[in-house]
Amino acid sequence: MKTPAYLSLIFILSFIAQPMATAGELVLSGSTTVQKRVLEPAADAIEAATGVKVTVRGTSSGKGFKEILNGGASASISSSSLKGLLEKNSLADDGTYQEHVITRDVIVPIVHTSNSVSELTFQQLSDINTGKIKNWSDVGGPNQKIIVITSSKGSATRSVFQKKVMNKADYVKGVREVKSTRQEVGLVRKFKGGIGAISEGFIAMNPGKVKVVKTDEISRPLSIITKGAPEADLQKVIDFLKTPEAQKHFK
Repeated sequence: MKTPAYLSLIFILSFIAQPMATAGELVLSGSTTVQKRVLEPAADAIEAATGVKVTVRGTSSGKGFKEILNGGASASISSSSLKGLLEKNSLADDGTYQEHVITRDVIVPIVHTSNSVSELTFQQLSDINTGKIKNWSDVGGPNQKIIVITSSKGSATRSVFQKKVMNKADYVKGVREVKSTRQEVGLVRKFKGGIGAISEGFIAMNPGKVKVVKTDEISRPLSIITKGAPEADLQKVIDFLKTPEAQKHFK
């Protein structure tokens, strides 16, 4: 039977209207640390080496992983360990999700450049961030009220710091929460009593703006999380990111 012309036209139009995936393009969302320190600085090198153009949406490690859980993505970028993400979402570590570690990152406490305090223990940092210590004079610094600054609750930097330094205790009531590392650096730079905690790599990107306080190392993986094995284009990107050629572009 001959198909009526109007039905053929509907079929053609519906086919044209379908969204077409563009080969060689990859969109990843999640950690702003991975975004700013790894993927964006290495973007041109990634495309040249793999033929894949990576676009990044910086949200947070937690929000990026939620996209995988909700079926909105097959991969995300993370500065929180897979183990931590699974625990937070009450999921078993049964191999469903895979962690592809690209490099490791160190979190450092930061204070105003005029602050005379140069070193703090984990216990002192915990007491400061939970509000037990309220004045810098209590840890050998100036007579200055402490202003605690941290990233939003979905941030992996905050989560790792809270877990490793504060034993998962709550932040002091009235803590100033920011949406980006740039804002955190800006507030610590503004307030003489300020203290925050950011990826060490951002210090080199913001020279002279804040002062790093010495403490025991606070490290975490920077990775790409996938549900199942990575798709072909993503595997190319992961393989390249693990090479010395790619890592020389990291901030």
